[in-house]
Amino acid sequence: MAEAGAGSPRGGDAAPPGPPEEQELSRRLRRLYPAVNQDETPLPRSWSPKDKYNYIGLSQGNLRVHYKGHGKNHKDAASVRATHPIPAACGIYYFEVKIVSKGRDGYMGIGLSAQGVNMNRLPGWDKHSYGYHGDDGHSFCSSGTGQPYGPTFTTGDVIGCCVNLINNTCFYTKNGHSLGIAFTDLPSNLYPTVGLQTPGEIVDANFGQQPFVFDIEDYMREWRAKIQSTIKRFPIGDRLGEWQAMLQNMVSSYLVHHGYCSTATAFARVTDTTIQEEQTSIKNRQRIQKLVLAGRVGEAIEATQQLYPGLLEHNPNLLFMLKCRQFVEMVNGTDSEVRCFSARSPRSQDSYPGSPSLSPRHGSSNSHVHSTGADSPTCSNGVMSTKSKQSHSKYPTLSSSSSSSSSSSPSSVNYSESNSTDSTKSQQHSSTSNQETSDSEMEMEAEHYPNGVLENSSTRIMNGTYKHEEILQTDESSMDSCPQRQLCGGNHAATERMIQFGRELQVLSEQLCREYGKNTMHKKMLQDAFSLLAYSDPWNCPVGQQLDPIQREPVCAALNSAILESQNLPKQPPLMLALGQASECLRLMARVGLGSCSFARVDDYLH
Repeated sequence: MAEAGAGSPRGGDAAPPGPPEEQELSRRLRRLYPAVNQDETPLPRSWSPKDKYNYIGLSQGNLRVHYKGHGKNHKDAASVRATHPIPAACGIYYFEVKIVSKGRDGYMGIGLSAQGVNMNRLPGWDKHSYGYHGDDGHSFCSSGTGQPYGPTFTTGDVIGCCVNLINNTCFYTKNGHSLGIAFTDLPSNLYPTVGLQTPGEIVDANFGQQPFVFDIEDYMREWRAKIQSTIKRFPIGDRLGEWQAMLQNMVSSYLVHHGYCSTATAFARVTDTTIQEEQTSIKNRQRIQKLVLAGRVGEAIEATQQLYPGLLEHNPNLLFMLKCRQFVEMVNGTDSEVRCFSARSPRSQDSYPGSPSLSPRHGSSNSHVHSTGADSPTCSNGVMSTKSKQSHSKYPTLSSSSSSSSSSSPSSVNYSESNSTDSTKSQQHSSTSNQETSDSEMEMEAEHYPNGVLENSSTRIMNGTYKHEEILQTDESSMDSCPQRQLCGGNHAATERMIQFGRELQVLSEQLCREYGKNTMHKKMLQDAFSLLAYSDPWNCPVGQQLDPIQREPVCAALNSAILESQNLPKQPPLMLALGQASECLRLMARVGLGSCSFARVDDYLH
């Protein structure tokens, strides 16, 4: 450290503008460090009022640091660490410090230190401590003896510190210009640190509250390109054909899983791959998924019960989740249980086809899968007849639903597991949110099928699948004509039906609780759904996010996976498992301090 010189007047210490709003800081940090999970590894945002020497004073949101000690010699040095260490998932981390006033002597150090390093010292003097000092321009690497590094800095200068967690180096900048590598072989979990030693020294930190003077994003782009180039150059060798075949099978199974029947068929034809599932089964799942994503959960339930008898009976957790979603869609006015009233459906308002029940099916006279006014059909193609095989369930029948016996334990349904439904699905239905679709658009053409599967006009199912290629049509004018959204579409009878359905849902919850014990997930789903009724405008309330169409996707995925599992097919497509494994690998890399994980994000290869 340079010998103390004559004192200099304090200058340039006018208080800078207060830090921007927290939202702006969060936005900038997300852009700079997209791979960081800030719930697990928070980013530094300010200096820590608990991790400092007592000669350090903090102000302005703990971003301004001033010296309040005696400043007689090096024993009066004082430092402060940031609130959190630098997460390895940053890949490259950067912060800047503005010298508001160099004080008496400008004995200031800017750098890094590990947790537990003595704060009665300037950064760089002790083991696992690193600093660049302003009075002599030397760098200090875990030693009291510095090495010549860069220029001195004083009042008005902005000093940046960049930590490269890919190659474990650190360089500094002065007023936007890089000064070159200062330290190598840095350990992990270092904290931004600043130290002062003489009266009048004041510095301000910028952890992302404001744009940086140095173009750190350009430096990040250079390293991102390096990492991605390394990935692209990975040697494949003689296994190219084997890998291509594997990837083609993974893509094919993904298309099949999500019900993209035509695309999957075309892809299989071009790549000479085999589709493991029958086309009719794929189309069945496609229709059911479309119903759920359109908010017509009641119809999706009944289609599932018709096409996959016993599936929901053996999965009461899944059925309960579907019924809770159906209640939410009733509030939304999209489920057919309430839409039928506004559409003046010939269905009796006293019959409730979608009543919650553990029965695998509902009565034929009320089923959404059937038209009214005709005899119930029998089925000889694996679809259970609605006219036969009715028996009594151990659960009381709710409303007009018929019941079948149920003796199986509930399968565990992981509601959060539903791997993300592909973005095209979100686009497919997000624009149709809260729009009413007329019943006539969903009704199938009444027609006799001569192949012995279905014999009259009371059904929409043929050969184990639906007759029409497309069953979802959206009446785009419905929302335009009703700019003010109303509970259950504003229909009184529909609201009464929703309330009755809610009571039945409560009874079902109590039945499940008695049968299988308390289920906190069930309780939360029910509370969240019922809470919508506590607000005059459910769409703009604290629990209103339930009405967002995107919330249908986890329900859709859970139902689709259950159907596949019941058919002895993988409930998750291998492609999604591979992507999940890659993402988890990157998270593990971050935990062990491998910074390159930040520039190898899976999302970068999915666009």
